[in-house]
Amino acid sequence: MPKYKSLKDHVYEYISKKIQNGELLSEEKINESEICRELEISRTPAREALIQLSSENLLEYIPRKGFIVKEFDITKKLEIYQIIGNLDALAASLSIDNLTETEILKMEELLEKINISIKYTNFSDYSQFQNEFHDVYINKCNNNTLIELLNSYRFNFIRQTYLSDDKEKLFKVLAQVNKEHKEMLNCFKNKDKEGVERILKNIHWHTSYKDMI
Repeated sequence: MPKYKSLKDHVYEYISKKIQNGELLSEEKINESEICRELEISRTPAREALIQLSSENLLEYIPRKGFIVKEFDITKKLEIYQIIGNLDALAASLSIDNLTETEILKMEELLEKINISIKYTNFSDYSQFQNEFHDVYINKCNNNTLIELLNSYRFNFIRQTYLSDDKEKLFKVLAQVNKEHKEMLNCFKNKDKEGVERILKNIHWHTSYKDMI
């Protein structure tokens, strides 16, 4: 049964996703009126979500200015990536015997969509499709607590992918990341638990591009 989401939950998800995919950047002011207008809600649930995001250190409240996106220092980001990598590796290992042929095909289709997004430098689509790729196997790990914990880090605390004003550099890096996705898919096909764990722990979430996270 789907979990009920309140208006506050919808606002929380809306803002955290914008931070996660780079639409809202560090020290950028949150426009409450714009959020209320776009989501067609009153100020109360919007303010409740902003307060919650502030309590979780995604936002910072500055008197007479309002809520701004809080800057994550590099050390904090790398620590969170390490946590995600280990949780993601566990989810992948647990799911490997549960994935059906249909789900393997779904991941193959998503890899092709990611390639198209890279070709046409469409960052929004890239972010969406790569999230969906990871969702396929994460949701098959048969451990709801792990899924909730992993997703709390994936979606609420930090971007899952790279970001840069240099589009040529950005999409060259994203193409390399998608090669890692392909290697992961091969591990799923071959039921190689050690291989997929190694990729997620030591490669996929271990960044060499600290200036782009």
